[in-house]
Amino acid sequence: MASRPVIGILTALERARWSVWDQQAALLPTNYLDEIRRAGGMALMLAPDPALTADPDEALDLVDGLMLAGGADIDPATYGAERHAETVETVPERDAFELAMTRRAVERDIPLLGICRGMQLLNVACGGTLRQHLPEEFGHHEHRKAIGTFDGADHDVRLAAGSVAARAAGETVHATKSHHHQGVGRIGDGLTVSGWATIDELPEAIEAPDREFVLGVQWHPEADETSRLIATLVDHARARRAARAAA
Repeated sequence: MASRPVIGILTALERARWSVWDQQAALLPTNYLDEIRRAGGMALMLAPDPALTADPDEALDLVDGLMLAGGADIDPATYGAERHAETVETVPERDAFELAMTRRAVERDIPLLGICRGMQLLNVACGGTLRQHLPEEFGHHEHRKAIGTFDGADHDVRLAAGSVAARAAGETVHATKSHHHQGVGRIGDGLTVSGWATIDELPEAIEAPDREFVLGVQWHPEADETSRLIATLVDHARARRAARAAA
């Protein structure tokens, strides 16, 4: 077995340009990978794969932890809702893959961290729903002030004392970097809300109390070098790896 804990991170599926190419690509911003490595983990990128959608264990057997990254809106058909006009550029193949992987990872109690879209995906995987356009409901754009940047979109999140989220962040009021226009609606089965945006009380952290480490956060810890959240995922993955090796 490799000495480092292996963190599987599910990739986006997007049209991309590089060099002379303009093609469909499985991709991730490198800051996700950098933060996994900085915490002592090995990042394993897992792209949408119909075989893994049918049998997630083939990939989950290889990893010690799982990360759900940010990205495109989730197709509202996955949670039984009509599409809002502001819900755009969904990727059904990615949705199906990530939902299957997430459900099975939670069943197996594999350490899991969902980031932004990843938090929303975790909620949908557990039977919850989403708010499809926050400005319409809350009357402001504070969660995503400018497309493609975190500039000016910082706000605090209040975390429940003693929660997985508070222990991971190391505090009960946590400064965050925000870039989203959707959020969780009805909370999924087995999940509890453990963090709320101080600007409007939007739920911004959810977790599974009956699991070792299953946490979703609406903000982007990979964009904040002071954040402890990704390191905490890696720590739990390392402990799981050690337990598996000793079994």
